Amino acid sequence: MATIKFTQDHEWIRVEGDIGVVGITDFAQEELGDLVFIELPVTGKHFAQGEETAVIESVKAAADLKAPVSGTVTEVNSSLTDEPGKVNADPAGAGWFFKIKIADANELVGLLDEAAYRALVKK
Repeated sequence: MATIKFTQDHEWIRVEGDIGVVGITDFAQEELGDLVFIELPVTGKHFAQGEETAVIESVKAAADLKAPVSGTVTEVNSSLTDEPGKVNADPAGAGWFFKIKIADANELVGLLDEAAYRALVKK
């Protein structure tokens, strides 16, 4: 069974072995509004935890998606380039941004579980 962790910046990572599937939370997409443009990272690029990986633009604002863990991008959801609204419709499913090969699983320990994330967004 996959483990899902969250960042305080409203990213999620679904851990499947040594690969993490990364996206933004439902809370984040609601705050941003209708997404109109997404710039995805390049496959094969390495990111440090917290480094900006993707650009998200909406009708209200622009934001950066940050790497929840260090690692190398193994796959991107290229359909988001033409259909950024997939993130609004299904942020935890079809709206995923990229997959990353996790360099240090210990970094996951510092991320929030679902209960802690829910408490964060209620503030």
